[in-house]
Amino acid sequence: METILIVGGGITGLSVVYTLEKEAAKQKRDLKLLLVDSATQLGGKIRTVKENGFIMETGADSIVARKVKDSGLIEELKLEEEAVYNAVGTSFLFREGELKQIPQDSVFGIPASIQSLAESPLLSDHGKVEALKDFYINDRKFSEHDSIGEFLEYYLGKELVEKQIAPVLSGVYSGTLYNLTIASTLPYVLEYKEKYGSIMKGFATNKNQFLGKDDKKFLSFNNGLSTIIDAMANRLEKTEIWLEHEVEQINKTDGKGYKVYFTNGKVVEADSIVLSIPHNHASRLFSDKELHEEFSKIKTSSLISVYVGYSVSDGVLPENGTGYIAPDNDLFCNACTWTSRKWEHTSKGGNLLIRLFYKSSHPRFSEIKDLNDEDLLKIAKADIEKSLHINAEPVVSTVTKWTDQMPTYQITHPDTVSSLEEQFAQKYPDIFLAGCSYYGVGIPDCIENGKEIAKKISEKVLLK
Repeated sequence: METILIVGGGITGLSVVYTLEKEAAKQKRDLKLLLVDSATQLGGKIRTVKENGFIMETGADSIVARKVKDSGLIEELKLEEEAVYNAVGTSFLFREGELKQIPQDSVFGIPASIQSLAESPLLSDHGKVEALKDFYINDRKFSEHDSIGEFLEYYLGKELVEKQIAPVLSGVYSGTLYNLTIASTLPYVLEYKEKYGSIMKGFATNKNQFLGKDDKKFLSFNNGLSTIIDAMANRLEKTEIWLEHEVEQINKTDGKGYKVYFTNGKVVEADSIVLSIPHNHASRLFSDKELHEEFSKIKTSSLISVYVGYSVSDGVLPENGTGYIAPDNDLFCNACTWTSRKWEHTSKGGNLLIRLFYKSSHPRFSEIKDLNDEDLLKIAKADIEKSLHINAEPVVSTVTKWTDQMPTYQITHPDTVSSLEEQFAQKYPDIFLAGCSYYGVGIPDCIENGKEIAKKISEKVLLK
């Protein structure tokens, strides 16, 4: 019987074993499946914290609804009744000491109409005129591997990119726009420019996809995102799960397969291995200089998340608002989500719950990165008071640090991943890399990546 070891019990690793169990049942074959994780619980970056009537997430707070619905997984796990959707409202930029509204008729800060461009409070008249060149210039060819920042600046102008688009996109993707590819951010802008002759016209024509009346763009669950982790884990019938087991080293055996050594002294032999752990953790498992060099080319950033909950109504927030981005250095935070306004299920009593994000891209991040939770809470309270004029004492707070664990897909990223895949195929056949270090950071991307890896293993093991 083939032994498949999955290292990493986040959403990707769970998707791998969940799919493998289904494939094995379909083929009426047996597999020995072992899922291991160094943590005390499954979920990886997905973990829900409940305290004082609030629901808080240590990692992502939602799933792109369309992507996960297309997969049919929510129905398969019978979670339809548990699903909740985001409220839609106004987003702001905090600039020059005040909240300034991001034009509602825009997508990632890109105007979806001439009116949206003309009425933007974030741009000068010169910046608005410069952006109009998008409608009459189409003289340069870009590929999906080119810089999204360079592409947008060439056609929309420097001011629109710097003052309105970059702050929004940087809130979604980690890294500078000029180091991120079109493929890893907004791949459809190439089609829009080619088909409509204008990026803005492309978004105007397709804006229902982004700004349609259907508010159900993002999905979570009544009891938090850990619901999907628990549901997948509870469906596993043939998988052995080891928590608090950290892999230390992987060596080839004399024959086919690998010996896997754990820090607690255990040793496991496996025919196939899936490494659904951060790339810097995967790199340490091999004594291979070429692999280490290639792994080191993958860039990461750091993120600190601070939740602050109050015993006051979230009615103290600006009407219809759901949060702001802080592109300048007036605050330590990069962005602030008004969680209780955006996600009603996170505060059943309607009390105010706020989440602040502190990224290593902020010029002042070095001043706070080594602070303890108590001091980080003080920084968060000061940012809230300065931006929202709220100085009440919190009744709950949660601080999460993701140090060097947020993938940054730079222009060279696809080539690096391809090189790693080739090296593993040649030197370590049947070891597969999986997860957000390589193939996409969104939860649906991780689920699909897990399914793809599982199907590769199935084709090799179950159908031979």
